[in-house]
Amino acid sequence: MNEHFDLLVLGAGSGGLAAAKRAASYGAKVAIIEGDRVGGTCVIRGCVPKKLLVYGSAYRHLLGDAASYGWELGTYKPNPSTLLAHVRAEVDRLNQLHLGFLEKAGVKLITGWGRFDDGHTIAVGEQHYSADRILIGVGGRPQRPQIPGANLGWVSDEMFLLEALPERIVIVGAGFIACEFACILHGLGVQVTQLVRGEQILRGFDREAALVVQEAMQAEGIDLRCRVSPTGITGSPGSLTVNTQTDSLSCGGVLLATGRRPFLEGLNLEAAGVAVEGDRISVDADQRTNIPHIYAVGDVTDRINLTPVAIDEGRAFADTVYGNKPRQVNHDLVAMAVFSQPELATVGLSEEQAVARCGAEGVKVYRAKFRPMAQALPKRGPAALLKLVVEIASGKVLGCHMVGEHSAEVIQMAAIAIGMGATKADFDRTMALHPSVSEEFVTMPN
Repeated sequence: MNEHFDLLVLGAGSGGLAAAKRAASYGAKVAIIEGDRVGGTCVIRGCVPKKLLVYGSAYRHLLGDAASYGWELGTYKPNPSTLLAHVRAEVDRLNQLHLGFLEKAGVKLITGWGRFDDGHTIAVGEQHYSADRILIGVGGRPQRPQIPGANLGWVSDEMFLLEALPERIVIVGAGFIACEFACILHGLGVQVTQLVRGEQILRGFDREAALVVQEAMQAEGIDLRCRVSPTGITGSPGSLTVNTQTDSLSCGGVLLATGRRPFLEGLNLEAAGVAVEGDRISVDADQRTNIPHIYAVGDVTDRINLTPVAIDEGRAFADTVYGNKPRQVNHDLVAMAVFSQPELATVGLSEEQAVARCGAEGVKVYRAKFRPMAQALPKRGPAALLKLVVEIASGKVLGCHMVGEHSAEVIQMAAIAIGMGATKADFDRTMALHPSVSEEFVTMPN
C-alpha cells in the first residue's frame, strides 16, 4: 500500500528543504525526495564551496602584501589539491548536518529520483508515494554550448570534484560563475583565458560597475577576450585545444560556464498535467502551478535564481498553506553579489534600468571612486567604486552598487534602507563611520 503524506517535496535543495521543514513545523506529515546528496546546488556544488575557494585564492594577495605591512615571510606557493580536498570535507560535513536537520524536523527522506505517476503520486524506483500537495524544488543544472567537443569541457559542478588544477585553463562565459572561477583559478596560479561572447562581462549588472571589475581582472593578468566565442574543442583530457573564429588556444582544461536551465528531465510532468513555459515551470505569486495542489519554488521556476530567494519562496509556501500566515515573496528588490576579485554587489536598479524607467533627465547618479585604505601601503589593487542611482523627483535611492572589499556585506545593510524607501537625504543624514570604505555612501556631495 502506498504511503500517503500531506506534502511531498521533490528536491532537497535550498527551497525544498526550507519548505519541508517549515511545513513540518506546522504539523504537516512531510517527505522529501532526493536522488543526489541533501543540500542542493548551494551547499554541494555552488555558493558554499565556491566561496571557500574564493577565500583560498585571496591569500595570493594577502601574502603578497604582507611585506608592505612589515611581515617577513619565506617562500610560499599555492597547493590547490589541499584546498580542494578541504573544501570537499567541509561539504561532507554540511551534508551530514542537513541530514540531521531533516530528521530533527520530522521530515522523512526518500532517496532516489522521483517522477510523477499522476497528479497526486510520485514514483521512486518501484515505490509509490502519494500526497495531498506536491512541491517541486529540483533546481537547475549547468548547460553545455552546442559546439563540437563540448563534452570535453567541465561544467561548474565538476570543478569541485577536481583533484588538481591544470596550468592553463580556458573559461567560456561572461556571467558571475565564469568571472568568479576566473578570479579563483588565477589566484591559485592557473593561467586563465576567458572568452566573452559580448562586449563586456556581467551583462545585466550596472554597466559601469561591471566594467570596473573587468578592468581589474585584466590588470591582474587574466586574458579576457571580448567578442570571442568557441567554435569547438578538440584533444583529450589534460591536453585540449579551444578553437575560435580567429585563433586556437591550447590548455589543460576548459570550463563551460554558459548558463543553467531548470532540471526537468525525468520528472514526467505530463502525467500530472503541469504546464511548462519554455524550459521552466510557471507559477503564480503563491508558487502555485497550473495544477492547484502542485507548487514549485527556486531555480526550476527560473525567476531569480538565488539561494535566499528559493528559501523564502519555500517558507512563504509553507506559511501560507500550512501556517495560516499567508504571504508572498517580493522579487522586486533582491540584493546580489559577484564574488569576483574585486567583489561586486548591488541592490535595486542599475543606472541603465533607472534611465529606462525614469528617463535620462529623471535620474541623478552619485559616485565615489578611489583606492581603498587597505591598499595604501601595498600601493596596488583596483579602485573601489561606490554608486548611488537616485530618482530626482522623489529623491529616493533606486539603486546602490559597490565594487571593492566587503561589497556584499555592505550592500546587505544598504538593501534594508532602500527597501524602506530611503532617499539621498536619508543617506546624507547618516553619520559616517571613519575610516571605512562604506562611509563614502553617506558622504557623497550633492
